[in-house]
Amino acid sequence: MAIEDPFIGTGWSFPPSFDKKAAAVTMSSGIRDIEESLRIIFTTALGERIMNPLFGCALDDSVFEVMNASRLAYIENLIRTAIIYHEARIDADQVTVEPDQVAGLLLIGVGYKVRGSNSRFNFVYPYYLNEG
Repeated sequence: MAIEDPFIGTGWSFPPSFDKKAAAVTMSSGIRDIEESLRIIFTTALGERIMNPLFGCALDDSVFEVMNASRLAYIENLIRTAIIYHEARIDADQVTVEPDQVAGLLLIGVGYKVRGSNSRFNFVYPYYLNEG
């Protein structure tokens, strides 16, 4: 099954947390690790990581822009490109960006296939356009 596939790997949980009893970092593995990785990619601005300035997605550049069809297509392309470059464990089959003007957020949906197992999963990320 894809959740136990060693290809997916194990990494630090996000946000990082620590287990006092084990004196260790809390780890995540499987699909949870992939979804945490996607969350990190979507929330990291380009240039934010000093040693890897090309890591992330430039979603923050669109926060105060008008959400018309061309902007939504642009954001969808940003997300697809970021996944291609920064998450090699999956293939994004479908990326959707749906605005909710009342709540001030974008619902980003990613339908993806895990490369090691061909298992399909969905990930929905609410990206807030307005200040919380």
